[in-house]
Amino acid sequence: MKKLFRIALVAGCMLLVGNVASAQQKIAHINSADLIKAMPEVANADKKLEEYKGTLDNDGKTMYTEYQSKVQDYQSKEKTLSDAMKEVKIKEIQDLEKRIQEFQQKASEDFERKRGELYDPILKKAEDAVKAVAKEKGYAYVLDITQPGVVYFDGGINILGDVKAKLGLK
Repeated sequence: MKKLFRIALVAGCMLLVGNVASAQQKIAHINSADLIKAMPEVANADKKLEEYKGTLDNDGKTMYTEYQSKVQDYQSKEKTLSDAMKEVKIKEIQDLEKRIQEFQQKASEDFERKRGELYDPILKKAEDAVKAVAKEKGYAYVLDITQPGVVYFDGGINILGDVKAKLGLK
Protein backbone atom coordinates (compact mmCIF):
# COMPACT_ATOMS: atom_id res chain seq x y z
CA MET A 1 0.00 0.00 0.00
CA LYS A 2 2.83 2.38 0.82
CA LYS A 3 4.52 1.55 -2.48
CA LEU A 4 1.29 2.26 -4.36
CA PHE A 5 0.92 5.57 -2.52
CA ARG A 6 4.54 6.53 -3.35
CA ILE A 7 4.09 5.60 -7.01
CA ALA A 8 0.88 7.64 -7.16
CA LEU A 9 2.60 10.56 -5.42
CA VAL A 10 5.59 10.46 -7.80
CA ALA A 11 3.31 10.14 -10.82
CA GLY A 12 1.18 13.03 -9.55
CA CYS A 13 4.25 15.20 -9.05
CA MET A 14 5.56 14.37 -12.53
CA LEU A 15 2.17 15.14 -14.02
CA LEU A 16 2.07 18.44 -12.14
CA VAL A 17 5.60 19.36 -13.25
CA GLY A 18 4.72 18.39 -16.83
CA ASN A 19 1.62 20.57 -16.77
CA VAL A 20 3.53 23.54 -15.36
CA ALA A 21 6.26 23.17 -18.00
CA SER A 22 3.75 22.93 -20.82
CA ALA A 23 1.78 25.87 -19.42
CA GLN A 24 4.78 28.15 -19.82
CA GLN A 25 4.33 30.13 -22.96
CA LYS A 26 7.23 30.66 -25.27
CA ILE A 27 8.29 34.24 -25.91
CA ALA A 28 10.47 35.43 -28.78
CA HIS A 29 11.63 38.79 -30.06
CA ILE A 30 12.42 40.45 -33.36
CA ASN A 31 13.90 43.73 -34.54
CA SER A 32 11.30 44.77 -37.12
CA ALA A 33 13.46 47.65 -38.37
CA ASP A 34 16.19 45.19 -39.38
CA LEU A 35 13.62 42.94 -41.03
CA ILE A 36 12.08 45.77 -43.05
CA LYS A 37 15.53 47.03 -44.13
CA ALA A 38 16.39 43.56 -45.40
CA MET A 39 13.33 43.35 -47.65
CA PRO A 40 14.14 44.23 -51.29
CA GLU A 41 10.69 45.79 -51.79
CA VAL A 42 11.73 48.63 -49.48
CA ALA A 43 14.38 49.94 -51.90
CA ASN A 44 11.82 50.05 -54.70
CA ALA A 45 9.26 51.78 -52.47
CA ASP A 46 11.89 54.29 -51.31
CA LYS A 47 12.76 55.08 -54.93
CA LYS A 48 9.12 55.55 -55.94
CA LEU A 49 8.47 57.73 -52.90
CA GLU A 50 11.50 59.92 -53.68
CA GLU A 51 10.31 60.32 -57.29
CA TYR A 52 6.86 61.29 -56.08
CA LYS A 53 8.35 63.76 -53.61
CA GLY A 54 10.43 65.24 -56.44
CA THR A 55 7.31 65.75 -58.54
CA LEU A 56 5.55 67.48 -55.66
CA ASP A 57 8.63 69.63 -54.98
CA ASN A 58 8.83 70.68 -58.64
CA ASP A 59 5.16 71.65 -58.67
CA GLY A 60 5.68 73.66 -55.49
CA LYS A 61 8.76 75.38 -56.91
CA THR A 62 6.83 76.31 -60.04
CA MET A 63 4.12 77.93 -57.96
CA TYR A 64 6.67 79.73 -55.79
CA THR A 65 8.52 81.03 -58.86
CA GLU A 66 5.23 82.39 -60.19
CA TYR A 67 4.61 84.00 -56.80
CA GLN A 68 8.06 85.65 -56.76
CA SER A 69 7.53 86.90 -60.28
CA LYS A 70 4.19 88.49 -59.41
CA VAL A 71 5.64 90.12 -56.29
CA GLN A 72 8.62 91.52 -58.21
CA ASP A 73 6.37 92.75 -60.99
CA TYR A 74 4.14 94.48 -58.47
CA GLN A 75 7.06 96.05 -56.64
CA SER A 76 8.63 97.35 -59.84
CA LYS A 77 5.37 98.90 -61.10
CA GLU A 78 3.84 99.88 -57.77
CA LYS A 79 4.54 103.59 -58.13
CA THR A 80 3.00 103.80 -61.62
CA LEU A 81 -0.10 101.69 -60.94
CA SER A 82 -3.48 103.19 -60.16
CA ASP A 83 -5.08 102.31 -56.84
CA ALA A 84 -7.59 100.03 -58.60
CA MET A 85 -4.78 98.15 -60.38
CA LYS A 86 -2.79 97.89 -57.13
CA GLU A 87 -5.78 96.22 -55.51
CA VAL A 88 -6.07 93.78 -58.41
CA LYS A 89 -2.35 92.90 -58.24
CA ILE A 90 -2.42 92.53 -54.44
CA LYS A 91 -5.49 90.29 -54.73
CA GLU A 92 -3.68 88.14 -57.32
CA ILE A 93 -0.70 87.79 -55.02
CA GLN A 94 -2.87 86.93 -52.02
CA ASP A 95 -4.82 84.38 -54.06
CA LEU A 96 -1.58 82.79 -55.18
CA GLU A 97 -0.31 82.69 -51.57
CA LYS A 98 -3.52 80.90 -50.58
CA ARG A 99 -3.18 78.42 -53.46
CA ILE A 100 0.43 77.73 -52.43
CA GLN A 101 -0.64 77.03 -48.84
CA GLU A 102 -3.45 74.77 -50.04
CA PHE A 103 -1.05 72.99 -52.37
CA GLN A 104 1.44 72.42 -49.55
CA GLN A 105 -1.29 70.95 -47.34
CA LYS A 106 -2.61 68.72 -50.12
CA ALA A 107 0.91 67.68 -51.15
CA SER A 108 1.66 66.64 -47.57
CA GLU A 109 -1.55 64.59 -47.42
CA ASP A 110 -0.86 63.04 -50.84
CA PHE A 111 2.69 62.17 -49.81
CA GLU A 112 1.47 60.37 -46.67
CA ARG A 113 -1.20 58.54 -48.70
CA LYS A 114 1.43 57.47 -51.24
CA ARG A 115 3.72 56.31 -48.43
CA GLY A 116 0.89 54.16 -47.12
CA GLU A 117 0.17 52.72 -50.57
CA LEU A 118 3.83 51.76 -50.99
CA TYR A 119 4.71 50.55 -47.49
CA ASP A 120 1.48 49.00 -46.18
CA PRO A 121 1.83 45.85 -48.35
CA ILE A 122 5.47 45.50 -47.27
CA LEU A 123 4.57 45.83 -43.60
CA LYS A 124 1.69 43.36 -44.02
CA LYS A 125 4.02 40.84 -45.67
CA ALA A 126 6.52 41.16 -42.81
CA GLU A 127 3.77 40.88 -40.20
CA ASP A 128 2.33 37.78 -41.88
CA ALA A 129 5.78 36.16 -41.96
CA VAL A 130 6.33 36.90 -38.26
CA LYS A 131 2.94 35.38 -37.43
CA ALA A 132 3.68 32.30 -39.54
CA VAL A 133 7.07 31.71 -37.90
CA ALA A 134 5.60 32.28 -34.45
CA LYS A 135 2.89 29.74 -35.15
CA GLU A 136 5.33 27.21 -36.65
CA LYS A 137 7.73 27.53 -33.71
CA GLY A 138 5.01 27.62 -31.06
CA TYR A 139 5.64 31.11 -29.72
CA ALA A 140 2.77 32.64 -27.80
CA TYR A 141 4.30 36.12 -27.91
CA VAL A 142 6.71 37.90 -30.21
CA LEU A 143 8.00 41.23 -28.94
CA ASP A 144 9.32 43.88 -31.30
CA ILE A 145 12.40 45.30 -29.61
CA THR A 146 12.27 48.47 -31.76
CA GLN A 147 8.89 49.47 -30.34
CA PRO A 148 8.32 51.19 -27.01
CA GLY A 149 6.91 48.95 -24.35
CA VAL A 150 9.72 46.40 -23.99
CA VAL A 151 10.65 47.09 -20.41
CA TYR A 152 13.38 44.51 -20.06
CA PHE A 153 15.26 42.54 -22.66
CA ASP A 154 17.95 39.99 -21.90
CA GLY A 155 18.58 37.47 -24.62
CA GLY A 156 15.58 35.35 -25.40
CA ILE A 157 14.83 33.77 -28.73
CA ASN A 158 15.43 36.02 -31.73
CA ILE A 159 13.32 34.92 -34.69
CA LEU A 160 14.68 37.45 -37.19
CA GLY A 161 16.63 34.76 -39.03
CA ASP A 162 13.60 32.48 -39.22
CA VAL A 163 11.39 35.27 -40.55
CA LYS A 164 14.00 36.29 -43.12
CA ALA A 165 14.18 32.65 -44.24
CA LYS A 166 10.38 32.56 -44.49
CA LEU A 167 10.54 35.62 -46.76
CA GLY A 168 13.45 34.17 -48.74
CA LEU A 169 15.86 36.90 -47.56
CA LYS A 170 19.52 36.50 -46.68
